[in-house]
Formats: sequence, structure tokens, C-alpha cells
Amino acid sequence: MRLSARVDYALRAVTELASVTGAGRARPVTADQIARAQEIPPKFLESILLQLRRGGIVHAQRGPEGGYWLARPGTEISLADVIRVVDGPLAHVRGQRPEHLGYHGAARSLQEVWIALRASERQILELVTVADVAQGTLPEAVTKLVADPNAWS
Repeated sequence: MRLSARVDYALRAVTELASVTGAGRARPVTADQIARAQEIPPKFLESILLQLRRGGIVHAQRGPEGGYWLARPGTEISLADVIRVVDGPLAHVRGQRPEHLGYHGAARSLQEVWIALRASERQILELVTVADVAQGTLPEAVTKLVADPNAWS
């Protein structure tokens, strides 16, 4: 799995919002505050936040008291939700969903491999919420995978 800088920055920004605002809207957080906290280029972050707003992940308010906050509690926003808003569906092959690909002959089983990969990826990314990441309390299924030394190489 390769994550674009755009997806990485979006996940970091939303996680930052989850850590600052929690489940309730304490106060909006400015894009500049998020950019500084996560070392994200501010102009790039603005376009990502716009996309996240349009995708229903964050809300925004303009003005001196303005900024961004999560559209719903961080416990209800999975990493998969954020990735789909920024990058589209999970696990595309050549820009197509794996079930729409046609492989022939010896390569026929590749379609099943791509579908299994997507299912595995989805299982983790839908399980982990931005609140889990912000609080450093990842689900047990994830911590078990990370505990395997082979996962790190």
C-alpha cells in the first residue's frame, strides 16, 4: 500500500483535530495551527481541509473565531473514511476496482489477490478511528500485527 502525501497530511490533520477538539467542539482550530503542529505545508493543507469539508469529515467557520473541527466525534471517523474522501476507493488497480478487472490464463488468480488485499486493508482502516490514533490506543488487532517483528521489514 502506498499513501500519497495528500492522504498522509489529511490523516495527520484530522488526527490533530481529534486530539485538540475531542468529541465535542471546544473551539475551532485554524489551518495555521494544524500546519504548525503537524509540519504540513500551509497552502497544501488548505486544499486538503477544503476536500475534507466537502467530504463531511470536518466543519469550518470563517472569521476571527474561525477554524476547523471534526464533523462528528473522532470515534466515528475511521481512517478509511478519510482516505476515501481524499483519494477515492481503497485498492484500485490501474484506476479500476479489482472486481471489474479481467485476467486471463495463468494470471486469472491475480483478481482474487487484489480483492483479498483490499479486504485486508479495509479491515484495518475501517477498524482504526482518528480518536484511536490521537489517543494512542490502537485496537488489539492492530497492536498484534505491529508486535510481529516481520511487520517492520
